[in-house]
Amino acid sequence: MQIARLNKTTFWGRLPALLCCAAVMFTALSAATHAHAQGASATDPATRQSAAQWLDRIQQAAQQLNYTGTFVYQRGAFVQSSRITHYATKNDGEYEQLESLDGKPRKMLRHNDDLYTFVPERKLCVVEKRQNKEAFPALLSTSGEQVLAVYDPKMLGNDRVAGIDSQVIELDPKDAYRFAYKLWADAKTGLLLRAQTLDPSNGQVLQQLSFTQVSIGVPVDKAPIAAAMRNTAGWTVVRPPLQPVDMEAQGWTFAQTVPGFRKIRELRRPMAARDANDPPIPVDQAVFSDGLSAISVFVEPVEHNSRKEGSGSSGATHVLVKRSGDYWITLLGEVPQITLQQFASAIEYKPPK
Repeated sequence: MQIARLNKTTFWGRLPALLCCAAVMFTALSAATHAHAQGASATDPATRQSAAQWLDRIQQAAQQLNYTGTFVYQRGAFVQSSRITHYATKNDGEYEQLESLDGKPRKMLRHNDDLYTFVPERKLCVVEKRQNKEAFPALLSTSGEQVLAVYDPKMLGNDRVAGIDSQVIELDPKDAYRFAYKLWADAKTGLLLRAQTLDPSNGQVLQQLSFTQVSIGVPVDKAPIAAAMRNTAGWTVVRPPLQPVDMEAQGWTFAQTVPGFRKIRELRRPMAARDANDPPIPVDQAVFSDGLSAISVFVEPVEHNSRKEGSGSSGATHVLVKRSGDYWITLLGEVPQITLQQFASAIEYKPPK
């Protein structure tokens, strides 16, 4: 599950911490697990249908309901809480406010895909188009049925989260290329209340997002959000250049050697060089998803770049950096390290004619 929206720390801010990990976490693979991926699912049709309907319902609830609450993201010793207010209109789409409650203040305001991030200590406002549409409490980048092509569902009955009755669903990977997930959805509305990423080999919780308090279906006033997005007087407004890119036309091919993952977007953005006198470095990004987990592949030139080869992990997030000729290739995703290695081995570059 993608969690980038929680603290809005971009990949480029997170990468150094990931690469500094002294230990490299590798996920053990077994031939039996791989063989299971090739076989038919043992899940009965009724359970599969029910799980698919719940997954679709979770996604619709995140987009179509009014809700406000506080949720916590946990990864190892790292804990961060955020407050979210979401308002859905019939004629004007979605309005949302997301505010960090720990560390340095950050506030994000959104109308549909228009995203404003306010950084108070720098009086900075970053205006951009939203890219990650699957962040908590949203969930999927595809339909529930497509997700279940690579996960086996289990309906685990009822539980309570933040005082709300919920349906619990577990999604176990059919192969060793992804983690397991455990989801708690409001039994009445389908809104996702808690999501855990699990190591399928031992059930260890790698990371968790969970509401500690939430009100669903309450009146929410969109006016303050809309007004704050318009009122940027006194703020330095920055609009980072971001454009679609055809990486295949530039010579890159990504053979699909990992089942279930499909490309969902390709982007180009500049990254500041280490030396302020050097020009920005163009970075291309391809994002692949199996509906729940996602992998980003970043390609950038070696020139004016201090990147180093290596790999590391933080919770469920793994990173792999390798050099290919005149380019650095960085793979980042909430998947086992072996999945990134498999992806990397299938990336090829041929200069376009």
